[in-house]
Amino acid sequence: MQIKNPEIFAAVEGIGEHFRSNISNRFTRRGISTMVLDPGTWNLIEELTEKVENYRYQGYHFDEIYSQILAMARFVYQAKRDLLPNIRFLASGGNDHVGASDKVFRDMAITNFGPNLKILADKVNELYVKVAAIDRESAGSKSPVFSQIPELKEIGRYLVD
Repeated sequence: MQIKNPEIFAAVEGIGEHFRSNISNRFTRRGISTMVLDPGTWNLIEELTEKVENYRYQGYHFDEIYSQILAMARFVYQAKRDLLPNIRFLASGGNDHVGASDKVFRDMAITNFGPNLKILADKVNELYVKVAAIDRESAGSKSPVFSQIPELKEIGRYLVD
């Protein structure tokens, strides 16, 4: 079954916009590039944050959207654990020389990185809850797709820890 629910598309668009503006922006991208995630995870994150239009016409298959949600949840988990404590140094690349106007924006991006990561985690969780509800409803008496993906049991830990 394919999901073509406007609420899902709106939630995915919100995640993408938040990710591009507040998480992976010109001030934090250097730090994010130091994160060690496998290429498949990075591709799934890109699918979720950049390519919603591709899915608007064909819809999402449950396994596709769950894979993208898990990839973003793994990103959040690792960013909180590995990137957040060192974001100021990693984002500057050890080079603290920037223009005066950029310094204010960079400091805002770095200072708000933790809270913005929390907002991203909340948005990803909301998307997961919506998709799981549609999955449950469409499965009827059969087991929903999420029950067949063991790693989804870890999503709460990824997004909260």
